[in-house]
Amino acid sequence: MTTYSGPARLILPDGTPFAGMASLSTNYSGGQTTWSGTFRPNQATAELQDVSDELRLELPYEQTGAVAVTGVRKFLASQVMMSLAGRGPAPF
Repeated sequence: MTTYSGPARLILPDGTPFAGMASLSTNYSGGQTTWSGTFRPNQATAELQDVSDELRLELPYEQTGAVAVTGVRKFLASQVMMSLAGRGPAPF
């Protein structure tokens, strides 16, 4: 299992970036490697909470991976935690 925890940017389909912190890991099951994790944006906006697919997650050094949002839950009073499912190769 490979992991990454640190700064990241979630890029919407229209190119709008949202900075935040990501916690990601790879999973090996049935001969296949997948990746998933969470993303906590620095600012939670209504626009960001309505997204689900065709997103990119950018890590430092311009490493990017396609992701889908599988869930959004409130985190503290003014923040959200987004569950992500990676698509394709992991960027870490």
